[in-house]
Amino acid sequence: MTKATNRFRVADLPPNRGIDFDLRPTAEQNSVMAQELGLSGLRKLSFKGQIRPEGARDWRLDGHLGATVTQPCVVTLAPVSTRLQEDVTRRYLAQMPEIPEGEEVEMPEDDTAEPLPDYIDLTRVMAEALALALPLYPRAPDAGPGDVVVTEPGAEPLRDEDTKPFAGLAALRDSLKKDD
Repeated sequence: MTKATNRFRVADLPPNRGIDFDLRPTAEQNSVMAQELGLSGLRKLSFKGQIRPEGARDWRLDGHLGATVTQPCVVTLAPVSTRLQEDVTRRYLAQMPEIPEGEEVEMPEDDTAEPLPDYIDLTRVMAEALALALPLYPRAPDAGPGDVVVTEPGAEPLRDEDTKPFAGLAALRDSLKKDD
């Protein structure tokens, strides 16, 4: 059974079977989400899967996210198109494991566990999964390494070659050879 809704009240979910879902946002909804995520474009966004009971009070969401995103290249600002295919798992637990208190706390190994909410919002899960799947530094295929040179006005910029410890020794050696 496929539901057209994007939000499920946990108390209304059937305790003995799963609920299938298949989200395919409209072009307008994709445009809004692209703007919220700072994308140049978003198309072919889909999120489908199943929410099913796991144990007596817990729920599990298993889904698959697909999308084509366009982002500016970090070097040239040219548009970079990327096809994303991500499996998504969320475990909604009625009782979360205890987190030790202190200044430093280790991240739990299971990053799919969340406290059981009153509602499971598939649009929120889809947006979160999309945001986590985005390339951090999209690069156009022809983009070079991209050197950044920053200095005060009128000063000579410091380049990578200038910071190499033996760069000056080669020039000194050459000048000594000329003197001989």
